[in-house]
Amino acid sequence: MSLIPSFFGNRGSSSIIDPFSWDAFEGFPFSGQLANASGPAREVSSFAGARIDWKETPEAHVFKADVPGLKKEEVKVEVEEGRVLQISGERNKEQEEKNDKWHRVERSSGKFLRRFRLPENAKLDEVKANMENGVLTVTVPKVEVKKPEVKAIDISG
Repeated sequence: MSLIPSFFGNRGSSSIIDPFSWDAFEGFPFSGQLANASGPAREVSSFAGARIDWKETPEAHVFKADVPGLKKEEVKVEVEEGRVLQISGERNKEQEEKNDKWHRVERSSGKFLRRFRLPENAKLDEVKANMENGVLTVTVPKVEVKKPEVKAIDISG
């Protein structure tokens, strides 16, 4: 007798359930398509969604990207023409040894590329990047907005 109700589908005759091998999307049209993909489709899809936060402070625009396991040499930060900030990188797959038997491959590998159009107030020549504990922080200082000088006018009369 299964420990999971029948509406989850038949997962074999074993009554022991391995929560780490269960495919929650089994039976859906896209189920397993990415996991079974190979070549460029798998490389781009698996790591393409590098998560990046962008916040604006009074002094700067700050971008934070989660890039766990990458070295700073594997990440590139560029400012392109037209005020475009580009963050890219690549995580290579581990080399497979002839005698290795893989049971599961869940860590993503491949390339990622993200672009952001910076606003007019960005100081493009003062962009700084720092990487610590798998988090890339890119700081783009803002041009100081000078408040218009208000001159009091005496009223005669």
